[in-house]
Amino acid sequence: MELMAGAADATQRKVYEQVHREYARDNSLIVPDADDWLIASRVLYQLAHGRRRSAKGRTPRLQPGASQRMALDVLIAVSARSYEATVITENWDDFKAIQHYYKFKLVRASNFFK
Repeated sequence: MELMAGAADATQRKVYEQVHREYARDNSLIVPDADDWLIASRVLYQLAHGRRRSAKGRTPRLQPGASQRMALDVLIAVSARSYEATVITENWDDFKAIQHYYKFKLVRASNFFK
């Protein structure tokens, strides 16, 4: 969902949709289940309270769309752990913040794709 939402154009979106169909067809598509959503909500709660603690009790303003992107990232992390998969990303800071509250395998994409 995150890749398709951020696609540069319709051509790129169609490529992502084709990849989605291929993974769904061979049953290797990772999809969050009800437990993943519950765990993700706990992690988001912990992240929000961690930001509040860091800001000495004030809730810091986030950039527009930041909370939605973080929610998707948390779902990715939680779902990956459910399947014993590794998250490979350049969105390092967000995933390291998630990893502080929820342990999962994480690799920086630039190291993985060397």
